[in-house]
Amino acid sequence: MKKTGLLNSEISSVISKMGHTDGLAIGDCGLPIPEETKRIDLALIKDIPSFIATLKVVLTELQVEEVELAKETAAVSPLLFEEIKKEIGDVKITFITHEELKDKLKECKAVIRTGEQTPYANIILRSGVVF
Repeated sequence: MKKTGLLNSEISSVISKMGHTDGLAIGDCGLPIPEETKRIDLALIKDIPSFIATLKVVLTELQVEEVELAKETAAVSPLLFEEIKKEIGDVKITFITHEELKDKLKECKAVIRTGEQTPYANIILRSGVVF
């Protein structure tokens, strides 16, 4: 049994196989996930697990050099946007439209579906390198 860190085997497996600039998305329970993209479904009930709790755990395992967020996030869900900024620290944020974000899910290694029900609680994490 794994002793520490991320216990979800699917997420851990995806992260271990990621290379520089590969994408991993975390989304709310309403985010449409393309059929061709791996879905890691954590959603249990409304807001469990939350988007932020999931992001925090993933950030303990994945080296991130950039995140992509929908422009709409800051305007529609400003509290969530502030929490995201707090969690990612000085990581570069690239703003795209929500439609562009949904289209880019096709290129992601996986999408982690949470129980979150806050509008625009979606992010693409771009893998960095540790050297």
